[in-house]
Amino acid sequence: MSHINVKKLGLAFGITGAILYIGCVLVMSTVNKQTAIFFFNSLLHGVDVTSILRVKMSWWEMILGIIEIFILSWLTGASIAAFYNLGGSSHTAS
Repeated sequence: MSHINVKKLGLAFGITGAILYIGCVLVMSTVNKQTAIFFFNSLLHGVDVTSILRVKMSWWEMILGIIEIFILSWLTGASIAAFYNLGGSSHTAS
């Protein structure tokens, strides 16, 4: 059983999370509020975001959001790799 590189998987998850966050920012900045509500309600399987959707965000909040999502995603990917590696054997079978 091979090992997963913890840092590399963490980085892959972090970059993926940041890209998804940027995609969300692009959706929010290019469509009207009703379209955004329809889009996110469709993604969230019946959760109504009408009362919590905020369309105006400052640029620093978006930057902070990208950083936070990157860190959380990195931790998720690194944890998955670490737990995977803990479950594997230390020798390879012939």
